[in-house]
Amino acid sequence: MRVAGVMSGTSLDGIDVAVVEISGRRVETIGFACTAYSEAVRSAILGVDRPKGLSYLNFQLGELYARAVLRAVRRYGPVELIGCHGQTIYHEGGAHTLQIGEAAVVAERTGVPVVSNFRARDIAAGGEGAPLVPYVDYLLFRHPKRARIALNIGGIANITVIPAGAAPGDVVAFDTGPGNMVIDALAREMGLPCDRGGKIAASGRVDRALLDDVLADPYYRRPPPKSAGREQYGAEFVARLKKAGLPMRDLIATATVLTAATVAQALVPTRCAAAKRREESRRGTQECVRHSTDLIVSGGGVHNPQIMAHLAGFLPGIVISTSTDHGIDADAKEAIAFAVLAYQTWRKRPSNLPSATGASHAAVLGSITF
Repeated sequence: MRVAGVMSGTSLDGIDVAVVEISGRRVETIGFACTAYSEAVRSAILGVDRPKGLSYLNFQLGELYARAVLRAVRRYGPVELIGCHGQTIYHEGGAHTLQIGEAAVVAERTGVPVVSNFRARDIAAGGEGAPLVPYVDYLLFRHPKRARIALNIGGIANITVIPAGAAPGDVVAFDTGPGNMVIDALAREMGLPCDRGGKIAASGRVDRALLDDVLADPYYRRPPPKSAGREQYGAEFVARLKKAGLPMRDLIATATVLTAATVAQALVPTRCAAAKRREESRRGTQECVRHSTDLIVSGGGVHNPQIMAHLAGFLPGIVISTSTDHGIDADAKEAIAFAVLAYQTWRKRPSNLPSATGASHAAVLGSITF
């Protein structure tokens, strides 16, 4: 089946559409296209606080998603199904979540069935509602002899830890903290959309006192399952950093290290926990320390050499690559994931990993709009 996966993340940079061909466990990427949000749309998403505005934006985003899919279809050919994650407006893991982008509009404009509202069913089953991509990470990156960690650095950074030869229940996954979100917000204070190529961070100085202060957040020590979003790392968090009175370049340098440090801080104990889950023995504990491990990075963060260099410095001995090196476009991976999740829903198959989200059982995710 040919499926279009549609993803717009917390970074608010635009709409990603991945066209993929799925046959059983085989996933082939046909093409990928990104449609940027206008500044007006980005501001509208950030400023939603009234029912009328929310209703309007829900339908407007549906129109934008439909146009993005049709643009991809004109380039890569027709699809039989669309998996549309929607734009997250609010997410409180384990309690409630809201993604908008009216699926009825997308289905009407494209003439193709749409799977949407993926997160709600996992929350209803007692889970965090996130992360959902670990199911696809497991499908794409599981290796019989090597432990693998899939790291996506979007607006939020999240990891999927897949022990060598893992069963689905062995997988550990969660949001580690900020990805590009805080860096982008600070760059916008300088009139730039992002720190392209990590050049601003490279020219700044890391403030260790500020870094230690934000690293003291108990979220980083809380065991998974757990998830994060704009609620933790949005305007209030940026205002907290700015109160330090540092030059913007130093704040961006510090925020860049924060992203890498929170990933690294999460990895060592999580690798051990994943190994112990597989085998409650001394051998399992040794495995977490010495087993060959690959860190496979995707998302916008792969284009920031400063983030990647800090990761390498914090994680000696781990082989770092990008998902592109493994045949999955690093920019397209999240959109590819929701194409795969939509395919599973269409087949009436569960696609959450309870070990990752904390749900009481595996569930068929999403709603289908014909």
